[in-house]
Amino acid sequence: MSLENKFDFAIMFSVKHANPNGDPLNGNRPRIDYEGYGEVTDVCIKRKIRDRLQENGHAIFVQSDEKKIDGMPSLKARAESEEFGLGKDTFNRKKTSPDEAARKACRKWLDVRSFGQLFAFKSESKDGVSIPIRGPVSIQSAFSVEPVSVTSTQITKSVSGEGDGTKKSSDTMGMKHRVDQAIYVTFGSMNPQLSERTGFNNSDAETIKSVLPKLFEGDASSARPEGSMAVEKVIWWQHNSKSGQYSSAKVHRTLHVENDGNFTLNNLSGLEPEIIDGF
Repeated sequence: MSLENKFDFAIMFSVKHANPNGDPLNGNRPRIDYEGYGEVTDVCIKRKIRDRLQENGHAIFVQSDEKKIDGMPSLKARAESEEFGLGKDTFNRKKTSPDEAARKACRKWLDVRSFGQLFAFKSESKDGVSIPIRGPVSIQSAFSVEPVSVTSTQITKSVSGEGDGTKKSSDTMGMKHRVDQAIYVTFGSMNPQLSERTGFNNSDAETIKSVLPKLFEGDASSARPEGSMAVEKVIWWQHNSKSGQYSSAKVHRTLHVENDGNFTLNNLSGLEPEIIDGF
């Protein structure tokens, strides 16, 4: 079973006094492009979708270290686990074909049949395995509607991190960065042709749709305090066929968002969007 319809979607979210996606190559400052627009990578957005799906009880292969529920130390260990994965024989070319291993992985884990996955593991026999799976769900990086203002604040520890406490250590100073206020927009699509390879179906599409309005619930941290990031709207387009009435690019371009969160949608004949409020 696979998707019976093509889907497109957009997510509008607000950021207020938070670091939505720090750049480790730039002192963990909020990511911005060369024109000053804020950016949240597609990898970051997929991470949040996976976390929300996992919290709802769905089997997720790429679990974050802080939220993993099976204690597996690596993706290889999880994949080859008899209890939580598919067992070592699944990733042994002499015992299981790559196509069959891919089918088993897609049946097991929702994120694999949604986003795809590369299973590239070394083996004791040095043969190794490389099984690429291309998923039907694609998500773009999110960008702010207008260039963002980044505020940096110097912070000081009140206690020493090391030593006997008689003198301050060199790690007492630090920096925190935040975006003061901005609206970001990201777009995504679900491809029926690719879903035929992974078994991703309309029910899976509805499952992902259900978590998008609450993307940032349970995602709080020091850089993103509770309530500082929120989904404002999810725009959901369901085409009437597998091929779709319009290209994803044409659909996505119908949405025009202002920096105050107001938006307009141009009409496409026969394709009525569903507008969903954030959680």
